[in-house]
Amino acid sequence: MKHTIMAAGLSVVAGAAFAQSPVLTVYTYDSFVSDWGPGPAIEAAFEAQCACDLQFVGAGDGAALLARLRLEGDATEADIVLGLDTNLTASARATGLFAAHGITPEGLTLPVAWDDAEFLPFDWGYFAFVHRTDLANVPTSFEALAASDISIVIQDPRSSTPGLGLLMWVQAAHGDNAAAIWEGLADNIVTVTPGWSEAYGLFLEGEADMVLSYTTSPAYHLIAEEDAGYTAAAFDEGHYMQIEVAGQLAGSDQPELAKAFLEFMLSPAFQEVIPMTNWMYPAALDPAALPDGFESLIAPATALLVAQDEAPAIRDAALATWQAALAR
Repeated sequence: MKHTIMAAGLSVVAGAAFAQSPVLTVYTYDSFVSDWGPGPAIEAAFEAQCACDLQFVGAGDGAALLARLRLEGDATEADIVLGLDTNLTASARATGLFAAHGITPEGLTLPVAWDDAEFLPFDWGYFAFVHRTDLANVPTSFEALAASDISIVIQDPRSSTPGLGLLMWVQAAHGDNAAAIWEGLADNIVTVTPGWSEAYGLFLEGEADMVLSYTTSPAYHLIAEEDAGYTAAAFDEGHYMQIEVAGQLAGSDQPELAKAFLEFMLSPAFQEVIPMTNWMYPAALDPAALPDGFESLIAPATALLVAQDEAPAIRDAALATWQAALAR
């Protein structure tokens, strides 16, 4: 009986201690919190230093995060949103839901300068069409892809940041000719999925010859699976860059803890997890520290990127062009 009472007492004490731990809620995309994504390792590393309970909440794909925030407004339970990109930051800022982070980032290894009061980068990469190395007649441009009978799977730009990135890529590379490019690509598209995971899964199941993903995606197959049979097609017009970011909600009831997480996000404990779980380039890690295999990836000759403040107008026009082309 004494042991039972003591055990019960310890349980109460432990429960009280746990209840007192502050909770930090981070909205992110589903693949980030998957068993094979960065979430589990990052959660363990941050909780080891914060005396808190870090809770990741998967909210679909990247672009779906902004839609959820708009729906929830000031009532959102999120303290941090992680997984928007520079195509969405201007629209996110316009909601008034984000607070200035007050952090001067040091040691960034992005290929572009960074100056943003609300958002901080955590990784980056280039969009590309991934395929098996035995694919014949690999296209080297959007025009060549449109003229081919190669099948592709892409993501919906209304819910997916890669899908939106493809729209911006075509628009940045082809401008007034974007509509013709999409009209040519329409019969190459097998399906449009809500997010990246669904599209990549269909590709791996053999449902399409190529999938919209990243130049870094073949590193997963090479390193994790020891399969050198995947690569990314290099396009002559260049490749669009994605920079993924996180921001703190102005209504967070844990502002100091949220800032601590953003600072942690730029530390080696976070950044070293990214290459072999999110399979992207870290935003604040010496390239020399990248795993073996990353040096084999294609390096785009031309990097394309639309300025954050110009993205909303270009995005809206590109979306209308895409919808009109695929409706024909």
